[in-house]
Amino acid sequence: MSIKMRIWLSVVMLLIITYLCTASTLFNKQPVGVVCSSIEVATKDTTFSDLFTPRSVTDILKLKQLNPIGKNIDSVSTLLLERELNQNPLIDNVECYKTPSGKIRIEISQKTPVLRVLNGYGENFLVDDKGSIMPQVASNAFHLPVVTGHATKAFCASKLYELGIFLQHDAFWKAQVEQINVVNDNNIEIVPRVGNHIIYLGQLDDYQRKLQRVEKFYTKALNKIGWNKYERINVELSNQIICTKRQ
Repeated sequence: MSIKMRIWLSVVMLLIITYLCTASTLFNKQPVGVVCSSIEVATKDTTFSDLFTPRSVTDILKLKQLNPIGKNIDSVSTLLLERELNQNPLIDNVECYKTPSGKIRIEISQKTPVLRVLNGYGENFLVDDKGSIMPQVASNAFHLPVVTGHATKAFCASKLYELGIFLQHDAFWKAQVEQINVVNDNNIEIVPRVGNHIIYLGQLDDYQRKLQRVEKFYTKALNKIGWNKYERINVELSNQIICTKRQ
């Protein structure tokens, strides 16, 4: 390539870069004196679709005196809006930005509950897929396993939520598990939707393999001899299934 050609290409590239930078600046720059006219809210999922509306989000911001509507758009701090909304226990992440038309757009990623806890201590709460404790939301009906017994918040947030994630992603067990009961020393019992029996896992270690053994036992045995023959299926020990016949 000749020197003239290289110089010409360099000039063209410089002009393109200059144009892109200028266009970007002009597009994002708000006209002076523009007043925020409204809030746009977009939820990236439908977990709590009826809770986060423009009106409800505006009400949240009003309580903290951060309502941007009616204010000069240049004076609105999207960072402050994000910080406040991110404190909501049902929200995972928030992104706020200003639009060229003078609106505030708020994009909300909601937390994903995997367990509902109604423990023996009188507590009622949800646990999400990151182990965070969430308040129970009465307006939403979740098809989640109900956790009972000695299910402390610490245990749910440190270990049990992983079982909840597994159940949400496994089609068979998501449909089969109705209740998880935490007994002494954090041992686990499962109450299935189909079959009048209890599945005893014991400790949560290796729970995936334990449930795989139960699924195979369902297919090879219970489908043939009946789902109500046993009252208890114990898979606590490795490579063993101990069944207790119904009296």
